[in-house]
Amino acid sequence: MTQAKENQMMMYKGKPLVRSGNTIYYGSMADRYVTLLQVLSTNEFHGIQMASKVSVQLLSTDPNHGPKERIVKKTEKNGLYNALNIANIWLMRYLEQ
Repeated sequence: MTQAKENQMMMYKGKPLVRSGNTIYYGSMADRYVTLLQVLSTNEFHGIQMASKVSVQLLSTDPNHGPKERIVKKTEKNGLYNALNIANIWLMRYLEQ
């Protein structure tokens, strides 16, 4: 793998995805909002662990707010695709404001 390829950030619908374990941040920390996805449970499918329950939170990136005040919206979705879909919808709506 080339150096340029290693430094490329994973993207979904034009926004960065950053993963650490079962936690995924979707969006740019430079924007007013970002989403936090946490895989709560997984199922095995053909030998691969797939997210079955995912918590989604829309967070304000305003450093003047405390951790609990930063949570704007939250929900749980079945599957990573459904979680990313609602995360994308929320980001688009709130970033347009």
